[in-house]
Amino acid sequence: MTPDPVRAPVRPRARRLAAAGLALATGLALAACTAESGATTSGDDVVGQGYVSGDGSVRTWEAGDRGEPVALSGTDYEGRTVDTEDWQGDVVVLNTWYAACAPCRAEAPDLVALAEERADDGVQVLGINTTDEPGAALAFQRTFEVPYPSIDDRSGEVVAELSGTVPLQAVPSTVVLDREGRVAARVIGLVEGSTLEALVGDVLAEDAAGDDTAGG
Repeated sequence: MTPDPVRAPVRPRARRLAAAGLALATGLALAACTAESGATTSGDDVVGQGYVSGDGSVRTWEAGDRGEPVALSGTDYEGRTVDTEDWQGDVVVLNTWYAACAPCRAEAPDLVALAEERADDGVQVLGINTTDEPGAALAFQRTFEVPYPSIDDRSGEVVAELSGTVPLQAVPSTVVLDREGRVAARVIGLVEGSTLEALVGDVLAEDAAGDDTAGG
């Protein structure tokens, strides 16, 4: 019997369509975290930076090129007031996050380690959460044994103070403030532990270098 001329090519074509569908599904899955985190494309990003939000891009500023000090204040999930001006003279690490964000969960242990290991060096860590209700945020903090506070910023007022430094919807993002409260470095996306330690170490070393120069 002569094979059906229509059905003969169907199987290869179906396999191609299935493969294309799988590739699309995989791409959507990989993009989901970025979309859920609110990360934007370069067109909506900080002007002239040339990156796509959430890719782990790092930027640093030399001491002479930093802008005005940043001061943030708000209420944490325990109901306490947090004000970065209380940490004048310390290096402050700001981190935006929310509980269901996979890269936020991935980087949490490194932020916790930094807060614990660098506390005696004058390093403070502050979370900023624009998404979670207290229950979800507190559960995250218990899971990762977070020792530092996070501001409940569902109004978006606190993170808006970082406009021009990080894209407002890019989560996670990490900003390092020097001892004068000025932005010294920032990471858009998941920050690797080694990168975080290096950025903070560099800012701490600036202070030590300044002391050596003054003493000499």
